[in-house]
Amino acid sequence: MARFTNKVVLVTGGTSGIGKATAEAFAAEGAKVVVSGRREPEGNAVVEGIRKAGGEATFVRADVAKEDDVKQLVAATVAKYGRLDVAFNNAGVEWTGALTDATEADYRRVFDANVWGVLGAMKYEIPELVKAGGGAVVNTSSIAGHVGMAGVSVYIASKHAVEGLTKSAALEFAKQGVRVTAVAPAAIVTDMVDRFVGGEHSDQGKGLAAMHPVGRMGRAEEVAAAVLYLASDAAKFVTGVSLPVDGGWLAQ
Repeated sequence: MARFTNKVVLVTGGTSGIGKATAEAFAAEGAKVVVSGRREPEGNAVVEGIRKAGGEATFVRADVAKEDDVKQLVAATVAKYGRLDVAFNNAGVEWTGALTDATEADYRRVFDANVWGVLGAMKYEIPELVKAGGGAVVNTSSIAGHVGMAGVSVYIASKHAVEGLTKSAALEFAKQGVRVTAVAPAAIVTDMVDRFVGGEHSDQGKGLAAMHPVGRMGRAEEVAAAVLYLASDAAKFVTGVSLPVDGGWLAQ
């Protein structure tokens, strides 16, 4: 039997990149997947692809920076499928620049999505996981949640916050059968990284790839594999941790 047969999985930031690959992976393993994001055409395309492959999925538009959107997203998930078993809180935005150029608007935009987006999602997801008899939350952090880097201070700070939220939520709900973990990717070939370095094959992209001990950037499917492990019964004694998927970056 597939690992997630009859399980209901919610994926935020599911319209592209890591979220899309993970939604597809969960569906391939038998889950009923709710794909969420701000971009409706892209979200519907992900769902269509899952259905064509024989999976079960639906799209619900939501902006995780808005509490009402998240509340309605979780409610829509339960209304559609009757329960919630796994939540992958993946939605987020990037930021680069000098710390002295950062504005309050930059801070609000990044923290509203990356930090409140995770906190607010867990606020509404975890009670449903408890009702279902327990479940798993996986949050998307980053190697940026483990180290400092020049030129990305606001983003770094937001991902350090995700690490703290993950540990605290894990401790708060451990005895209620809810496991909370994070996945911490290095550079992954996605639209976000393309915006950051101008594409995988640009000079900047090649330079970024070379910073990984394995000599390349990661793939969204490789992060998805880690998320499915953390959400599965194979990791039922794993909670409160962040799993790097980083080609050896943090070992340096």
